[in-house]
Amino acid sequence: MKITLDIPDHDPDRGLQHTWVDGFTIQVSVADGEVLIEANDAGLMSLANHLVMLAQQGTPDSSHIHLDEHNALEDGSTALVIGKLAG
Repeated sequence: MKITLDIPDHDPDRGLQHTWVDGFTIQVSVADGEVLIEANDAGLMSLANHLVMLAQQGTPDSSHIHLDEHNALEDGSTALVIGKLAG
């Protein structure tokens, strides 16, 4: 299987450009010290897009995406921040 992602180049004037796959569902929970991220196929592809976007050259260190139940996650989800470390 070959999957192709269309990730826009980082543009400092526009910031991070999130690409969402239609019909995505993502839920995050924490139990017994473990973080559980559950998503349908479209949600997993959307997260893959975000991770590759953060990993690309040109995206500044400390860039991050913040997801919560008011921004992309299902109701009742725990907020999730995914960031890029230096190096």
